Parts: sequence; structure tokens; C-alpha cells
Amino acid sequence: LAPLNRPCRQSMQTKAFQAPTGLKSAGARLQRRSIAVAVASPDAALRSTTASASSDPLMLRALRGEAVERPPVWMMRQAGRYMKVYQDLVKKYPTFRERSERVDLSVEITLQPWHAFKPDGVVLFSDILTPLAGMNIGFDFNSKGPVIADPIRTMEQVKKVSKLDPEAAVPFVGEALKQVAAEVGNGAAVLGFVGAPFTLASYIVEGGSSKNFENIKRMAFSTPETLHALLDKLADNVADYCRYQADHGAQVIQIFDSWASQLMPQDFDVFAGPYIKKVIQSFKK
Repeated sequence: LAPLNRPCRQSMQTKAFQAPTGLKSAGARLQRRSIAVAVASPDAALRSTTASASSDPLMLRALRGEAVERPPVWMMRQAGRYMKVYQDLVKKYPTFRERSERVDLSVEITLQPWHAFKPDGVVLFSDILTPLAGMNIGFDFNSKGPVIADPIRTMEQVKKVSKLDPEAAVPFVGEALKQVAAEVGNGAAVLGFVGAPFTLASYIVEGGSSKNFENIKRMAFSTPETLHALLDKLADNVADYCRYQADHGAQVIQIFDSWASQLMPQDFDVFAGPYIKKVIQSFKK
């Protein structure tokens, strides 16, 4: 991860490309399985005006386009499976939801790589599906991955997707972020993350992980109005979730669009790019 060469709050980071100027061009260049859009928190930018630049975490200074002493180093994804201390904890707490939804466990796991390596970014231990329960979408995890209890494939089902109230639905996320931020101070940037609308919709429509994504592709090209209605609701909720994380200590928000690579570039510009843009524009307000 190299520091951006111009001031901005949005960056796309993959090995294939870095910090394109527009989402349309990004869609045409999609070559990787996962896209992460890192959006610096407006609150973090505000805090930077009241403190000396040198006291801010290195990652924040790099994202603002400032000259920095070295590139920030961090793990794109959250803490975990490569560390023995994590593997030992899993034996005691075998379910992913318990590990990610219990504040004490989420904080402990988040800080494991921080204590071991002192990276420049500390990523909250959570999952992109975590807020779905607050949208009236039931989910869980089994040995093969996430499972959506009732896949959404009709407009009537889309209408039942509710507005997310993060404080009521996922208070453990806010509390974990506050505790992590207090622990790391200015030693590292605190990173939250969310799933992009298209990737969330992929899980919701497919009913979990998928190899070919037949259901969401069928919806996109046979009943696109249903998919757009779902994506629009998800974009509003994801933006609210970003704000909630920023209000509780996240200084940078990653937006993961893991399954956007299933789309052709011209379809990315219809079903993925516009909804990422909506999330970012809404968040920055």
C-alpha cells in the first residue's frame, strides 16, 4: 500500500490498480476477486485539524495525501487464522458469531496482531453480514460459510427489508470499536468495514456463498427492478452503518465488493458502481 499522491478520502486498493479517479473506470479494470474502497472518516479529518499532523496515525496522513516517512503497512483483512493465539481461542469459542459479536472476544481478536506486529492499521474483527439481522434478514454461519435463512428473490421480500438502526441492532460493534480505539490511540488507524451493496445482495439472493451466482444473475437480467430496489435499500443501510462505525472510533472504513468481479464491466456500471458511489456520497454528508 503506497501513500496516495493527492489529497482524497477515497482509495481503491488491489494489486491490479490503485486509487482510480472514478468508479466507472474501476469497473472496466476489475480483475481481482475483491475490491476494497477505503474511505477516511470525516470525523477523523475534523480531528486532524485540531491536532498536529505528525501526531495522527501514519495511515491517515497517507490517505490525506501528505508526505509520509514510509508506506503504511497493515493487513487488508481482519486478524485471525494464521496466529496460534487465535487458533487456541477458536477451540474455546468455536462459533464465529460468538467471537465477532461478543465485545470482549472481538476486541481481543482485533488486538492480537496489533500486540504482535504493531501494523499501521487495526481492523475490527467482524463480518460484512453482521448488520443483516438489523435489516430483517436472518443469517448464520456453518462449516461452509454464511447461510441466509430466507433468500430474497421477489419484490415482496425486498419490501420487508427494514431500515437499519445500528445502535439497536449491533451495539457490540460500536462498543468494540471504542475499546480498540482507546487501546491503540495514535499508534495506528482504527479500521471498520462494510460489504458493498452488490456483494451483500449476492449473499442475500443466493442464500449464502455460491460458485456461479446463478440466482442474482437471473434477477439482474430478468427482473432488474427487484435487484435495484434491494441494492438501493442496502446502500442506504450500509451508509448508516458506515456513519455508526465512524461515530464509535473507526477512522477509516473499508468497503468490500468481493463479488463484483462476477460482473462484466458494463454490468458493474449498472449494478455495483452506482451503489458504492451512493454509499460514499451519503456517508460524506
